Amino acid sequence: MAHEVKISILYVDDEVHNLESFKANYRRYYSIFTALSATEAKKILTENDVHIIITDQKMPGTTGTQLLEHAVMQYPLQTRIILTGYSDKDAILDAVNRGLIFKYLLKPYDVNVLKSVIDEAYEVYYLNRIKEELYKEWLKTKEDLIKLRAKS
Repeated sequence: MAHEVKISILYVDDEVHNLESFKANYRRYYSIFTALSATEAKKILTENDVHIIITDQKMPGTTGTQLLEHAVMQYPLQTRIILTGYSDKDAILDAVNRGLIFKYLLKPYDVNVLKSVIDEAYEVYYLNRIKEELYKEWLKTKEDLIKLRAKS
């Protein structure tokens, strides 16, 4: 599905070489933002329209799932992915069960598999955005009908 907007991704990882590698692999396809910490990520989220957040789980200070808890409250339409070499099954299972993440992938990742997941994640974002817009239109139409009936 073709969209007029370039897909924007925020990748959060506390290891610089992971951020650089991600950017090198995907910058020709997507608009990439990177952050070394949850604090840096939150600043980027407030200043940019981000469609997909990809985060490592184990980072100093704030875990990936804690960052996603913040993101889902502030930016519910974003699609969220955890990409990590660290397996904290309980935290990941909890994140999945609470709807915080779309996919969970292990490092090292296959570049083509991750690209497919990103494209799929954007489709979910895009469809959720359309659903929200249609719902808002429906509410307005319903409100207009109520006003028309009140006038009759």
